[in-house]
Amino acid sequence: MVRTYLLLAWTWTRAATAYRASFTLMTVLGLVMAGTDVAVILIVFANTTELAGFSRDEVLFLYGTANLAFCTCDLLLGNLDRISQHIKAGTLDTMLIRPVSLWVQMATDRFVPTRVGRSLQAAAVLTYSLAVLDLDWRRLWMVPVMVVTGFVIFASLWTMAGAMQFGLTDAPEVSNAFTYGGGQLTQYPLSIYGRDLVRGVTYALPLAFINWQPGLYVLGREDPLGTPAFMRFLGPVAALALALLAGAVWRQGIRHYRSTGS
Repeated sequence: MVRTYLLLAWTWTRAATAYRASFTLMTVLGLVMAGTDVAVILIVFANTTELAGFSRDEVLFLYGTANLAFCTCDLLLGNLDRISQHIKAGTLDTMLIRPVSLWVQMATDRFVPTRVGRSLQAAAVLTYSLAVLDLDWRRLWMVPVMVVTGFVIFASLWTMAGAMQFGLTDAPEVSNAFTYGGGQLTQYPLSIYGRDLVRGVTYALPLAFINWQPGLYVLGREDPLGTPAFMRFLGPVAALALALLAGAVWRQGIRHYRSTGS
C-alpha cells in the first residue's frame, strides 16, 4: 500500500516538475500565502501583549504544531475531498476495478507537490517558537507526538469527509468545513472560543488533542477551562479512535456506492 502510494505520488510529482519554473513559483507562492496566517497573528500582537492569556510566541507554537500537521496532511491526503467529482463523472467506477486501494488512488489523485511550501513555512514557525520559548526540555518529547497525532486526526477527518461525499455529491463544502475549518480553528488557543465549542472539539470531535491539550503540557500551563491534567496525554488514544471510526465510515461509503446511474 505504501509502495503504491509512493509510485503514484512520484508520477504526479514528475509531471509537475517537468515545468520547473512553474513548480518553483507555485511552491514559493504557497509558502508566501501560508505566511499571511502568521501575519495576522503578528498584527494582533502588534496591538496587544496577550491573547486569552497566551503570549505571541506561545500562540506561534500552537500555530506551528497544528499547521505542520494540517499542511502535511493536506499535501499527502488532501485530494480525498475530490471523490464527489469522480462520482459525478463516473470515473470512480474505473478506480474500483483496479487492483489498488481506492483510498490510495484518491489520496494521490492529482497529487500537488507544490503544497510542500506550506509545510515548510509551518515547520519554520514551529522551530522559531521552540527556540525563543523557555521550555522545560523534559517536556519536548511531546512535540513530535503532537505533530503525528495531529496528522492522524486530520487524515481521519479527510477520510470521513471523502466518505460523506458518497451521499453528498453536490455538497463537498459541507465536508470541507470539518477539514479546512478544523485547520483554521486549531491555529489559536481554544480559550478564545466559547466553552460549549471547546467542549465539542474535545469530547465529540477531538480537535483539542491536536495541539491544545498536549500544548498546555509542553508550555507548562493549566487549562483555563479546567479540564483534568491527564487529558494532556490522551491525544494518541483520541487519534486512534477517530482513525478506526474513519476506516469504518469509508468502508461503509464504498459498500453503499451504486455507481452514477448514468
